[in-house]
Amino acid sequence: MTEKDQNIPEISNGENPESRSGSGGAMVTLAVDIGGTKLKAALLDEQGRLITERVRVKTPKPCPPDLLVTKLQELVAELPPFDRVSVGFPGVVRRGNILTAVNLGNSLWVGFNLEEALQTVLDRPVRVINDADMQGLAAISGHGVEMVVTLGTGVGCGLFLDGRLAPHLELGHLPFRKGQTFEEQLGNQAFLDIGRRRWNTRLLKAIGWWRVLTSFDRLYLGGGNAREITFELPENVVIVPNELGLRGGIGLWK
Repeated sequence: MTEKDQNIPEISNGENPESRSGSGGAMVTLAVDIGGTKLKAALLDEQGRLITERVRVKTPKPCPPDLLVTKLQELVAELPPFDRVSVGFPGVVRRGNILTAVNLGNSLWVGFNLEEALQTVLDRPVRVINDADMQGLAAISGHGVEMVVTLGTGVGCGLFLDGRLAPHLELGHLPFRKGQTFEEQLGNQAFLDIGRRRWNTRLLKAIGWWRVLTSFDRLYLGGGNAREITFELPENVVIVPNELGLRGGIGLWK
């Protein structure tokens, strides 16, 4: 479904093919969703279904890498044993290395290998991918051009062709209107500043831009602010539940 050169690294050579979770041989995946406001985690079965309740904690501000790793270690300590780890990160990730992390403090993160750091503290094989890409792995049908946009602290984007992940696009940081980016116009701060009605007007206009840009067959809208959408959805546009941001973690291991 995805390839190594599309930001999903190979399984660690040290991975034991037998489950260490006590689940009768079935592999249990810890899925982590790193957001600008909350860190969330849950365990998945081999079909990508949640087998625990989601646990969550506020994202520290500021959030340097070492502090985030510590917080995630504390968060997952509440969960039963697991065999491997999938992480959705709000920025550009390449082979476990963070290239951008605008909403977590960019200068603190550039060049940090989050994958290695988590493998060290969790003692499990880890794969890290952009959070919108990870949500997309659970949302898409696998047919045609499918686009995922997450509306939360920022604006995330994932793009797929026949189920295969395209190179990551930081769509949120591209110019949109009035000299501002999509994220500046549609991120959570903009929502708070201008209110639901104007934010919806902007989002509807943005969907038109994204349709022209990608000629998508289907657009999936996720993230915490997707619940604030009040207009009738255009053709081939759907809202997807937030839990897909975790459930997509199973796709990193297929």
